[in-house]
Amino acid sequence: MLFMTTEAHEALRKKIRAFAEEKIKPIAFRLDQNNEFPDEIVKEIGANGWMGLPYPKEYGGAGLDVLSYAIAVEELSRVDGGVGVILSAHVSLGSYPIAAFGNEKQKEKYLRPLASGKKIGAFGLTEENAGSDAGGTETTAVDKGDHYLLNGGKIFITNAPKADIYVVFAVTTPDIGTKGISAFIVEKGWKGFEFGDHYDKLGIRSSTTAELIFNNVKVPKENLLGKEGQGFKIAMATLDGGRIGIASQALGIAQGAYESALDYAKERHQFGDPIGINQGISFKLADMATKLRASRYLIYSAAELKEHHESYSMEAAMAKMYASDVAMEITNDALQIFGGSGFLKGMDVERAYRDAKITTIYEGTNEIQRVVIAAHLLGKLGKSHSESRSVAKKPAPITGIRKTKIFSDGNAKEQVETLVATLKQDGYDFSVGIPADTPIALAERVVSAGKGIGAKENMRLIEDLAAAAGAAVGSSRPVAETLQYVPIERYVGMSGQKFTGNLYIACGISGAKQHLKGIKDASTIVAINKNGNAPIFKNCDYGIIGDVNEILPLLADALGREKKKAAPPMVKMKRPLPPKPEPIGPRYVCSGCGYEYVPELGDEDADIAPGTLFDKLPEDWVCPECAEGKDHFIKE
Repeated sequence: MLFMTTEAHEALRKKIRAFAEEKIKPIAFRLDQNNEFPDEIVKEIGANGWMGLPYPKEYGGAGLDVLSYAIAVEELSRVDGGVGVILSAHVSLGSYPIAAFGNEKQKEKYLRPLASGKKIGAFGLTEENAGSDAGGTETTAVDKGDHYLLNGGKIFITNAPKADIYVVFAVTTPDIGTKGISAFIVEKGWKGFEFGDHYDKLGIRSSTTAELIFNNVKVPKENLLGKEGQGFKIAMATLDGGRIGIASQALGIAQGAYESALDYAKERHQFGDPIGINQGISFKLADMATKLRASRYLIYSAAELKEHHESYSMEAAMAKMYASDVAMEITNDALQIFGGSGFLKGMDVERAYRDAKITTIYEGTNEIQRVVIAAHLLGKLGKSHSESRSVAKKPAPITGIRKTKIFSDGNAKEQVETLVATLKQDGYDFSVGIPADTPIALAERVVSAGKGIGAKENMRLIEDLAAAAGAAVGSSRPVAETLQYVPIERYVGMSGQKFTGNLYIACGISGAKQHLKGIKDASTIVAINKNGNAPIFKNCDYGIIGDVNEILPLLADALGREKKKAAPPMVKMKRPLPPKPEPIGPRYVCSGCGYEYVPELGDEDADIAPGTLFDKLPEDWVCPECAEGKDHFIKE
């Protein structure tokens, strides 16, 4: 047992390392600085046959083993972690489900161009409410006879929007949990399939990461991957293999940082000697080298188990967890060895330090990896979490329980008139107003612009509506930061200004989580967007689905364009109560303060989803008003 790779493996390593040093290293800083996808590099990787390393030659692949693929990701990541994950996401996530679960027709149509590098693949599983818990999937695919109608969205999708082929997971049978999820092959360019912004990330900035948006996308029946209800099984099997890729990425990032630190420790002199002669530095290097070796053996072992069709789920989780954890330690120590120089932009160790962090998060957080490992060690000791929870539960909207009344009757003008009449009935006086530049945190009303308003000249629509509504002007983060339509201090969101006033009118805003968390304390939220599946509509009180270019002028007219009187000091309005849901179980009252627990509403602040019965509440749940325990509640 020499624990050695073959000559062929090392020849491949040498070839890919030379490619990375020659082609990627000279531009790595630019890619990172500009958040830029390396289109030409990826084409060359494909031309070299590396995009399909572990897939059969009959489908356009290289016909090599899983270990060869792991080495490829490792060597690319050694120079640039972003380029490494482009290959990893393409091979492990975008291509593997089709190779493992696709029929011959699907393999010929989709796997062949993926494995040959002519097209790029991606994997669409993660959603706002389905991260570590894939059972929370809300994207739907409704059977329409000759096709499925796909609606919803995915977030944090690696290789989007550059990828051509996406494996997407959606609910085909609601209310039965993970057994109702199916997998589909979806092509870029299909009508209704759009992309959100390319995320501006901390690290791996040469890889693209974006949101997928599905609005009545017709998916042919033949693009169902496997059978209906097999989606969760396909996703979990794919993630097992994907963890080998992410572990290899972490290893490569750490290896590159270690080599830089080792060279620097030999070159940098202090007190007349290389700094590596100091025990504090030499011991760091010794620990780094040991962790790298341990990571490499864990990864290569998992790869060989997968190659020989042995069980490898636990070993892949171990490799991913350990390699990514120690990548954080190694890159931290490497930067420390460089001292102040390592803290500067443009230094490889600085970029590696940032790149390493994501490897502890995606493909299942390291907390989830420990759950996976423990489950293999302990087996099924009792009722699993997934079995004990009610599959019918839906997470509460980010902004809390809202009326979610979407005006759709009549034409656009009639819908606007109904909205204005409803707002006036709720107590809003549009004869008064505040200055458009009122600070967001102090504003009683805000009209906010999202990217959906289009060109900068359309900001006039926002300004006119704000004047008619007697409101201040706000925006989403991209409008202020990327498009620079408004000053940076006017964007609303979790990382920006919080709006806690009465009326918030979101125009062309899709409703990303960070934005919604910035408006959750608004008394009334109004949404206007052309995409009826935008998350904003699940988080608003009133909404109109339509083009902002048509709706906003009509709304300004209906509110009245006359000059507004100065508004009196703001009085916080109570939220209009949503219609009472149908009772699903008994209600319980706290004997300490009289608080009533309503199962139809749940407890938003404690992350208790609507539909949670009192006897299903966690044992450590307490009254949100007085903190009494469950045993102090009395059944009504």
